Parts: sequence; C-alpha cells; structure tokens
Amino acid sequence: MALKVFESYLAREIYAATGLVLAAFLLLFAFFDLIHEFEFLGKGTYQLQHALGFVLLSMPGRVYELFPIAVLIGTLYALTLLARHSEITVLRTSGLSTLALLKTLARIGIVFIILTFVFGEFIAPPAERAAQALRLKAMSSVVGQEFRSGLWVKDERSFVNVREVLPDTSLRGIRIYEFDADHQLHSISEAAEGEYLPPQRWRLTGVVQTVFENGIAKVVRLPELAWRSALNPNILSVLMVVPERMSFVNLFLYVRHLEENQQKAQRYVIALWKKLVYPLAVLVMMALALPFAYLQDRMGAVSIKVFAGIMLGITFHMLNGLFSSLGVINSWPPFYSAITPSALFLLMAAGLIWWVERR
Repeated sequence: MALKVFESYLAREIYAATGLVLAAFLLLFAFFDLIHEFEFLGKGTYQLQHALGFVLLSMPGRVYELFPIAVLIGTLYALTLLARHSEITVLRTSGLSTLALLKTLARIGIVFIILTFVFGEFIAPPAERAAQALRLKAMSSVVGQEFRSGLWVKDERSFVNVREVLPDTSLRGIRIYEFDADHQLHSISEAAEGEYLPPQRWRLTGVVQTVFENGIAKVVRLPELAWRSALNPNILSVLMVVPERMSFVNLFLYVRHLEENQQKAQRYVIALWKKLVYPLAVLVMMALALPFAYLQDRMGAVSIKVFAGIMLGITFHMLNGLFSSLGVINSWPPFYSAITPSALFLLMAAGLIWWVERR
C-alpha cells in the first residue's frame, strides 16, 4: 500500500516537473523559430501573422523531438528533490530495491510513451504539413524542387517530371516519359495540371502526348487524360515534411514505393525504425535519471544535477541526428542506426546505477 502511495506521489512530481521543463523548452524554441521566420517576412504576402501561425503549427513536432529530453530533466529534478528530503533513502532502508524503483519508473513512463507516439504519429505530421502549406501559400512558392527542372520520380516503367507540387499536392507542369519492356521510349506526355482522384488515378488537363511507333512520332492533343499511377498525395507529402516528422504509415508507404522502383530508401528506412524506437527512449531517460537520486547533496547541488541532465539530453538529441546521418553515408543497417543512441544511453544508465550501488 505504501509503495502505491509513493508511486502515485512520484508520478505527480515527475509529470509536473516534465510538463514545466517541456513548456520552458517550447517557449525557447518558439522564440528562436520566430526569429528565424523574420527573414521570410515581406516575401509574397508572408506577414507576421503567417510567421506566428507557422511557429504555432511547428510546436507539435518540437514536442515530439523534445519529449525524451524533458522527461530526463523532469525525472531527474523530481528524484533529486526526493533524495534531498531523504525520502529515497527512507524507502531504500525500508526495503525498496533499485529494480523495484526502476519498475515504478517504467509504469510511470508508459504515459510518456503513449504521448510521444501520439504526437509523432497523429499530431506532428499533419501540423507540419499545415505549417509548410501556410508558409508556401503565403509566399506563392512551390512545395519542392529537387532540380531546376523540378521534381523527378520513377514510377514503374515511367519517369515523371513535375515542375511544381502545390500545397494541396496538386501538380503543375507534368511530363511523363513512358518506356516499354525493352527500355525503349514509347511516349512523352505533357500536361499543364494534375489533380488526384482516388484510388491511384490522376486527372491531367491540357495534355499533349507524343507517341513513338515504328520510328514515327505521332502527336495527340487532349483536353483531359486519366493517368493511373502509384504516386499519391501521401507519397508527395514527403516533400513537405522531413522524414523524422512523417507518420509511420506515410513513411512505410514511401519506403515501399522507393523499393519497388529500385531507388535508395536508406534515409527513410532509418526514420521508420526511429519512429518505433524513439517513444521507448523516454524509459531510457528515466533510468538514466535514477543514479542522480542516489547521490547525496554533498556530491552536487540540485542545479548542477539539472545542468548535467540538460547536457545529457542535448547529447542524446545530437547523437540521434548524427547516427541517422552516418547510417545514410556509410549504409549501416537502419535498425542499428536508429537504436544505437538509445542503446548507448541505456548502457550509461546501467553503468551509473552499478557504480552508485557499489558506493
């Protein structure tokens, strides 16, 4: 019964501290994001209200990125305060083992896992797309241009060139180079605009089609053409959202599309694994915070321990990005690239717990 009361009390302390830390981080990042948006003011119709809207819509993505760091600092702060008041010492003297305390933290952390997953899968991706669409619409710009000629995509036996992908994922300036089974150019279709009509069909308007048969080129003009393609708005939305902020479903579909067309998918496969691993990182952060609670005040003040937590959190965030980049550059197995930062911090937590237990 006493353990249940302690778990409820500890959960309230950790949730409150984590919420406070997360709010502070969000305000800080929102300020810097807003400063960054000032450079776009005056481009097209992009004004202060658009910048504020963009920053606000970017916040769910920030929540997803910062959750493990906030959990680490919040848990560390809550446990350190309990240790300072000798509550942890009393509980350990009463028979509470380190393993039991880790299990308690794990049960408390389930809420954080769920929140991280919900933000990463359901809230951040659509909010990020809405933020990019808001900015691009105000600036009268396009969603993405891989080259000067626009976006190039391989679709089965066809190569598709799209000059503009608009925020609503409609297309402008489309060229479709279709090849036959012998890899010979069969036709070139040019369309002014394209609108998606599910399932797997686009309505192209203002079409000029050049067909090559027996060495003869035949030109056909059509006001409208139905084009069947594996491309869809979910796949094209990859141009508006970085892989780390895409939903698991969209990432999976895009990876499958790239693999079916024999294109490199390393970056997106790593991001796919990170979507599975990242929510569990909050448990690693909570385990890493536990050894600091066992250190007495003479080993350092609360502020020093919190500062150490901030440094560890920043290091974890940097390692996540570093191993993703190294995984792409060196073609490392995507699973290992995604899990290595969390595994390293888990080993660090185990080492610190072993060290404080031996003291």
